[in-house]
Amino acid sequence: MSNRMEILAEYRQANSQLATLKRQESVNVQASHETVTIEPRYGNEMTYLTNKCAQLDMILEAMDASED
Repeated sequence: MSNRMEILAEYRQANSQLATLKRQESVNVQASHETVTIEPRYGNEMTYLTNKCAQLDMILEAMDASED
């Protein structure tokens, strides 16, 4: 069970980091009637964290399924 807790903690940390990057990315976006192009500053990091969260989520779901 401790392995599940470690994976869950890692998932929460990665998800928190991703949310922080998303907030930082959106800080400079201003409301406008014109089309806004966002140049990602943290694109690679956000992609990495998104993939990591998805993988950890799959692992947690598989662990839940195996317990049933």
